[in-house]
Amino acid sequence: MKRLNLLLINAFLCLFVTINVQAQQELTLNEFVEIALEQNYSIRIMENHERIAGNNFSLGNAELLPSLSMRSSFAGNLNNSDQSYSDGSEAGLRSIHNTTANMGLQANWMLFDGFRGQLRYKQLSELKDLSEINTRVSIENMVAQLASEYYFYIQQKQQFNNLQYAVDLSRERVRIEEEHFLLGSGSKVQLLQAQVNLNADSSRLERQYEVLRASQIRLGEIIVAEDLASASVPADTSINVNPDLAYDELLNQSLNQNANILSAKQNLTISEYDLDMTRSQRYPYLSMNTGYGYTHNTYQSGSMTDQQTWGMNYSLTLGVNIYDGRNQHRRQSNARIDMENKNLILERTVQEVTADLITIYNAYTNHLRILDLETQNLEVARENLDIAFERYRLGALSGFELREVQKNLLEAEERLLSIQYQAKMAEISLMQIAGRILECK
Repeated sequence: MKRLNLLLINAFLCLFVTINVQAQQELTLNEFVEIALEQNYSIRIMENHERIAGNNFSLGNAELLPSLSMRSSFAGNLNNSDQSYSDGSEAGLRSIHNTTANMGLQANWMLFDGFRGQLRYKQLSELKDLSEINTRVSIENMVAQLASEYYFYIQQKQQFNNLQYAVDLSRERVRIEEEHFLLGSGSKVQLLQAQVNLNADSSRLERQYEVLRASQIRLGEIIVAEDLASASVPADTSINVNPDLAYDELLNQSLNQNANILSAKQNLTISEYDLDMTRSQRYPYLSMNTGYGYTHNTYQSGSMTDQQTWGMNYSLTLGVNIYDGRNQHRRQSNARIDMENKNLILERTVQEVTADLITIYNAYTNHLRILDLETQNLEVARENLDIAFERYRLGALSGFELREVQKNLLEAEERLLSIQYQAKMAEISLMQIAGRILECK
């Protein structure tokens, strides 16, 4: 009865996994990336930041265009007045209501401010480019994360299949031990041990299914799937590692295309403009103001009852900063220090990228060598299991010895899957460092 229950559980698990996989949509890595580029929250947020930087890149924001405003107002006063004259007479006025209404256009334009506006405009262009680089960094990180999870799912799916095969072997072993026990050529101890091994393999298979489902949910989370419970799964069934990555080519691409290096260079350029704009404050400035207005006054005392005035006004202002408590000198000094820091950050980033490239490339080449060894070792382990199982059927091999051979095969399969995944992760990291992450497949 226990064995029947166990077989029913295994059969149900296999059926559930088969139906669940068939009901899910299978996508290639490129299809996953295309969906994520449209729906991933981090990418959409960075794209919005990029749009803001694009909006900020304008002549008006750099203060190179004039400003024009229209203003109108209405004001009044209500007064009482007592007056005494030199001839001794007196007069009193009560509730005198005078009003003033005006309306006008006013234009202001900074004609020259030491090239500050032109420098600011160029800096805004660099900030726009920096926002594009930041979006690219976010995209590359997302693609690397997605590729990592994509191949992790494939690794775990292959591991699930290997464990399923192990359960099938253990189930066949139980069947053989039952036959031997019923025929009197086997022992109850061997049958019970076979059942214990089957239980252990089945339990491990069920835990592996949990790992597989968790990976599927993480994939759905990255692409912002509507239903995480039935998210899409990878269409690929194996991990193929590109063995042809060349270090010199990767190094050259990294120094010219790496997003972190480009970002550091962009920040250095922006700080150079900051220094130039600080220096520009030593130049004289010239501004122009002009306007056209209309004013209407009403009086309840005096010789006039109302007055209307309209016309144009203009002014040119020329100025220069002679002394401001050495604040100009302080700002320039700070700008130079900031530029020096940005240059140090660039040098540090180049060194970090180069160190990462060397480290990961060494791991990549080592993984490729180990991958060849583990591939050969797996072929030997499979052949050894075939021979061992046949000998076990004939009674020339004990169940314990068969179990050891089976464990060796599982370990060989796990090692191969592990090194395949590690080699692929090294490949993805190298492509990301070189600015080629979108080429990963």
